Order: sequence, then C-alpha cells, then structure tokens
Amino acid sequence: MDINKVIGENLKRIRKEKKMSMARLSELSGISKGMLSQIENGETNPTINTIWKICSGLDIPYTALFEEEEAETVTIIKKDQVSLQNLDDNASLYLYYGDTNQRTFELFQMEIKAGQEHKSVGHSLKSEEYIMVLEGNLKMVIDDKEYDLAADDAISFDANQEHTYINTGSDLLKFVLIIYYK
Repeated sequence: MDINKVIGENLKRIRKEKKMSMARLSELSGISKGMLSQIENGETNPTINTIWKICSGLDIPYTALFEEEEAETVTIIKKDQVSLQNLDDNASLYLYYGDTNQRTFELFQMEIKAGQEHKSVGHSLKSEEYIMVLEGNLKMVIDDKEYDLAADDAISFDANQEHTYINTGSDLLKFVLIIYYK
C-alpha cells in the first residue's frame, strides 16, 4: 500500500465531491496550492499537521484521507499492515480503523518514546477522544489540567480542545486512542 497515493486520491476525490477549488482549499487550510497539488499527485509525504489542516479545511475526519475500500466483512489487521504517521521524532500513530459511512470513529495505536510528548491542536469536527493505556505511564494535559494514567487506565474527553500526551515513564508508552465523531 502506497499511503501517499491513497492520501492523494482521497484528497482529490473529496475536494471534487465538495466542489472545492484548489485555491479555496488553500485558503481554508492554510496549505499552499503547490503543496496541495503535490499531495494530490502522491509526490510528497505530508506531515500530520498538514493533514490536520487539510481535513479542517475540508471539514472531514482526519482518517478520511487514509481510507481504502473495504471488501470483506471480516477483516484482520496486522500492525505491519496499518498506515503509520510519524508525528515527530518522538511519537508514532498507527491507524487501524478510519471513519467511514458505516463507522463514526477512528481507532489508533499511539507510541511515544520515553520522556517525550506530543501536542494535539484539537480536532476540527465535534468529537470525543477515548484512551486506554496499554504499556507505560501517560500524563494527559487537557485545558491546563493534568491527569496521570498507568497501564490499563483509561480517560475520555472533548477532543476539540488542545491536549498533550506526555510519556512520564522510562520505557516506550503505548496506548489505544479512539476518536468518536458526534
């Protein structure tokens, strides 16, 4: 699977379905027309922030750009088959299930290196985030409040606000992250 090709094809299809010009999407997302063109043609590997901005401009869920057609009613997904987004040098996001017409949630596994953090600007669509820690220690900062979680702990919150994931442990932090769209 060439993820850049999938992103590009979905971006072009969704933009055209919304009857949106490249110039208009550029205005709404803050991404240059040249960069949008490169993404649509699968010529570049967009950053997670670029994808969030594009999705915000299109008013679509983040994973809408990663979707591939599902043909089977039973699907097994192995970690080496999922799309990976390196959020930065310290965090990785694995997309297992994206939002579809039949599914109003996205399911990810996130990994953050020891002592590192990742900040999310919040999601463009009205949504809730559900997290369950698999391994390690997670400190969530939401609306300037801190919440400490260990393995098997869970938290949920309004995902439209800025929030930060911090690995406070000495090992790799792994957690399941579900974004539910209302």
